[in-house]
Amino acid sequence: MRISDYIEQSFSNLWKKKLRTFLTTCGVAIGIGALVSMISFGKGIQKNITDTFTELELFNYITVSSASGEDQMAEHSDESEKKENQAEPIHVLNEEFIQKVTKINGVQSAFPEIRFPALIRFEQEEKFSLVQVLPSNVCRSELVKLRAGKSYESDQQDSLIVSDSFLHSMKIKEPEAVIGQTIEISTLTFDLSLFDLTNAVSVLQGTKLPFSKQSYTFTIVGVAERMGFAGPMPLRSDVFIPPAASEKMEKLSLTSIWDFFQTLEQTKGYSAVNVRLRSAKYIEPVKAQIEDWGFKTFALVDQLHEIKTGFIFMDMFLFAVGMIAITVASLGIINTMVMSILERYRDIGIMKAVGATDKDVKRIFFFESGAIGFWGGVFGLALGWVVSIVINLVINYFLAKQGVPYVNYFSFPWWLCLGAIAFSILISLAAGIYPASRAARVDPVVALRHD
Repeated sequence: MRISDYIEQSFSNLWKKKLRTFLTTCGVAIGIGALVSMISFGKGIQKNITDTFTELELFNYITVSSASGEDQMAEHSDESEKKENQAEPIHVLNEEFIQKVTKINGVQSAFPEIRFPALIRFEQEEKFSLVQVLPSNVCRSELVKLRAGKSYESDQQDSLIVSDSFLHSMKIKEPEAVIGQTIEISTLTFDLSLFDLTNAVSVLQGTKLPFSKQSYTFTIVGVAERMGFAGPMPLRSDVFIPPAASEKMEKLSLTSIWDFFQTLEQTKGYSAVNVRLRSAKYIEPVKAQIEDWGFKTFALVDQLHEIKTGFIFMDMFLFAVGMIAITVASLGIINTMVMSILERYRDIGIMKAVGATDKDVKRIFFFESGAIGFWGGVFGLALGWVVSIVINLVINYFLAKQGVPYVNYFSFPWWLCLGAIAFSILISLAAGIYPASRAARVDPVVALRHD
């Protein structure tokens, strides 16, 4: 028999039992649709994260922090042998460090990470937030995506940029409406004149603390877009101001309780410095140079292996969940094929009596299983695509209320589309092995006697 004969015979047999074939194909389609939706969701999350990191060049950043006293002591013995051939290491993150690190080959720029707690007041609404000092050249880079307005032109302006999620928390839905308006930032500083023995008990009870409050007025010039996932590594606040404006403010720069455990030398400098490279290929040599100076470094590229490992485990979990539906669909195919054998018992005997071999009978049933798998894969891919669109719209609808921009959480690469159909056919063929083998073992003499 020719392949065209097998295809014709298979479709003819399936068409005779249209309802059963339709229900079995629907079972396969639901299983493939569930599997495709699961995998496309995992791939969509991965694509959003990696594309965002690549687009914002976050793999080109190194965060430098001061090594602790114990770390420096541990490294001191190893570095003492190199002292004769090397310059004295810098152990404070200050302007001297920034000037020196920008001279390293591959470094594009560097800026300190300065954040301080403040109370933001805008249109009778107040919110506590961390204000971050960001140079104007960084604001004008691709790292900061503006939804409205523009970045401040120089580091001398009394201007600031807020995130759209911050405005949303202030119950402001139109970012363009705040451009040009003033906003008040209130900071706290230690005031020892408020502390004496007469109010020592109040201080210990927390009812009267030795802090004074200062307020400063800024003009909103831009609204930055806040990413749907964790924000960029150098940007960890909702309010950004220029360095010169920050220097005029009296404030506490303590953003964590761990700042109290810094050494006296460390408190003279910045808590961290972000170093931007021209390309990710400079990560390792620049990190090695900075670590030789006695600092600790962190780069997202170092965590890339762990991120990929997490993605693999997520894909395995989603695949396992989708395979439950595929297993149920496979049992449906086996049931359909076995029932087809019982119904066509006499027909099989006639085919064998007129010269059909066991291989011919097997191929007919394999083609029938493959046809169910093919159409189940096609319809399942379409089902998974439609379901993913609906889920994506629902998720973005609710997240939009929280100020999160639209994100496509599902991804359908070409290999997933073709792989879904191919996998459906393979599963169907595997499910048809037992029915085909059983059909091939039919004794024609017994089959011709069968009523």
